[in-house]
Amino acid sequence: MDDLFQFYGYRYNWLNVLDLAIVIFLVIQLYRLLKGSLAFNIFVGLLMVYFAYFMVELLHMPILTLILQNFINIGLIAIIIIFQPEIRKFLLVLGKKAPLSKDSFFTKLFLPDKFKSYKEEENIIDEVVTAVSRMAATSTGALIVLSNSYRVKFDTASSISLDSNINAKLLESIFCKGSPLHDGALIIVGNKILAAKVILPVSENPNLPMQVGLRHRSAVGITEHSDNLAIVVSEERGTISYAEDGHLVQDVSLEDLKSKLYEVLVDGYAG
Repeated sequence: MDDLFQFYGYRYNWLNVLDLAIVIFLVIQLYRLLKGSLAFNIFVGLLMVYFAYFMVELLHMPILTLILQNFINIGLIAIIIIFQPEIRKFLLVLGKKAPLSKDSFFTKLFLPDKFKSYKEEENIIDEVVTAVSRMAATSTGALIVLSNSYRVKFDTASSISLDSNINAKLLESIFCKGSPLHDGALIIVGNKILAAKVILPVSENPNLPMQVGLRHRSAVGITEHSDNLAIVVSEERGTISYAEDGHLVQDVSLEDLKSKLYEVLVDGYAG
């Protein structure tokens, strides 16, 4: 293959340019994934180390090249440990777009779900929206997490197991200020209330608005590394928000919330 150009004695062809373009694309995607998290500063530091290694190798400085090369080789294991949540999130996003995932074009085209009725999901949506609307009207603070997987992780030591059917009045009674279960989150998995009084991981994202409290940060925290939807009712303002994929959407209407629930519970299954 013909060389395109030479640089410091190295010959470069079209494959080298393609290789560089792919690396740049991956770095940009990593930047978008890590932006706003504490891991971003670590990511920038690693880029500086790799850039320094590239430069000292290019300038033929053998001692520094050897030191940085050994640091990089040993650091690969540390990178996997440090960025475990981010790697998990990346693989989760990748899996959702895989050929046989429910969101893929292949599944939608060749495996249409013709026979399933979504009355149960629609009933869940109606009960949740009804409860949220009443709690917002009375400024009753609430945090509800909906998951399609029992693999949702939370602190079982402090939570109360329920395994109950989803009912608007039950949801309201749980978050009532006099209820012993009102602190913490409520977990809904499938068509059941799995647990209440759940302590969730709090997001450390510095880009979250300063005025948001612990409920909102916990809602973002549980969705940063798992495929869940978290709904928040503000106790101070009576507003409704939801978090998904580590992003917080504030002051949503009941219609917007209902559309999001349909997207997660109905369209997600149908896809």
